[in-house]
Amino acid sequence: MADSNVSFPTAEYCVTFPRNFLWGAATAAYQIEGAWNEDGKGESIWDRFSHTEGTIANADTGDTACDHYHRFDEDIELMRELGIKAYRFSISWPRIFPDGKGLVNLAGLDFYSRLVDKLLSAGIQPFATLYHWDLPQKLQELGGWTNREVSSHFADYAAVISKHLGDRVTNWITINEPWVVANLGFKTGEHAPGIKDEKVSLQVAHHLLVAHGKATQALRADHAHSRVGIALDMRPTTPASDKPEDIQAAWKTWTREARWYMDPLFRAYYPPDIWTEYGSKVPHVKPRDMSVISQNLDFLGINYYTRTVCSEKGPVTKVEGSTYTEMGWEVTPDAFGKMLIEISKEYNLPPIFITENGAAFKDIVGPNGEIEDQERLVYLRDHLLQVRVAIEDGVDVQGYFVWSLLDNFEWALGYDKRFGIIRVDFDTLKRTVKKSGHWYSSVIKNFGFATEKSEHELIALTAAQRNDRR
Repeated sequence: MADSNVSFPTAEYCVTFPRNFLWGAATAAYQIEGAWNEDGKGESIWDRFSHTEGTIANADTGDTACDHYHRFDEDIELMRELGIKAYRFSISWPRIFPDGKGLVNLAGLDFYSRLVDKLLSAGIQPFATLYHWDLPQKLQELGGWTNREVSSHFADYAAVISKHLGDRVTNWITINEPWVVANLGFKTGEHAPGIKDEKVSLQVAHHLLVAHGKATQALRADHAHSRVGIALDMRPTTPASDKPEDIQAAWKTWTREARWYMDPLFRAYYPPDIWTEYGSKVPHVKPRDMSVISQNLDFLGINYYTRTVCSEKGPVTKVEGSTYTEMGWEVTPDAFGKMLIEISKEYNLPPIFITENGAAFKDIVGPNGEIEDQERLVYLRDHLLQVRVAIEDGVDVQGYFVWSLLDNFEWALGYDKRFGIIRVDFDTLKRTVKKSGHWYSSVIKNFGFATEKSEHELIALTAAQRNDRR
């Protein structure tokens, strides 16, 4: 619990967090930086993909995005004013290695060095992600993640970054959402590089995990104090009914999307049931791969947005009575709390950080320029309540990063979907803190937030979560 001396807004009850709980915000390089071909940066697969006709809504690109590359001073000042304690950003691999390997672009290293120094001077901890999907295009031309050698190039890149930033950056995330990279990039083709082949996607998933393991070793080689984790996107699965067929469909979906990554990382093997089902599509695994993949992590990053409801016929797209975001994602905070409790009992996990959580809703811009986004505020409040529920149950959640600091380029959807707690006018690039951003700032300041539930009701809710398993 937080110190009893902490002051709170006037309310009947307040939900409180530990004093050492880390409050952060998250972004990704291609989504906010812009400067896509400046200062020696090489082309990424997302540069190529977004410049390909028909791939992105409204023919949008990340060429300018939020222009964070030139405006990071302003963005860090906004974070400081909001009281944000940690900033999760990603490093653009082709900004460091224009060809993915070989010669280092010193201007790229200098940019991230200046960014880190500015964060530290503002009292904000840097959390650096090495790979948030922007593979150098030159490596894609060698096969990209289908080529096992790319995992070694990734380790070399990690070593260079560690050498130059490891004296100031302690917390590292190797890869963001390997499931999304493998499935949307190589199975459905919705994301770069736009390949549609399930067998290829499974091999890519394995190479990503090997790359994670090799990068973990590289990060620790120069700086023993480095804390290393990976960020997994996790959608708990709920059967559409009590029919055995629906229950089985939900379990298989959970296994393909979550256990396929959790089991190698924390048990050193792939789930045997789905491995058998994949048959000839399973990836080629070398003898020492699983030991490289499964080395101890300092933390696990979890990205959460929604659940999946499954029937034997496939995912259920609409659930009666549910609320949905602009992404078409069901708002399911209860499923979030249950999942955190369940995976902590199922696996021997390190400390957890919620490395992404947020929602896209349409903002209402008032006549005085204020941004009314009550739906986002409620979404964040209800999901933070579930984090508190999990902590009460003994889950070691040590921090929370809202997605996202800024409205940004939302991949194949372009600029239509806004996740930010700070609004960006993409014509002028003006930043405006939204109502949700001001609320989040008050949560950080007060180590908690007003609620209609008392601490006793919270404990009762925890017990209910514990007894109501997936």
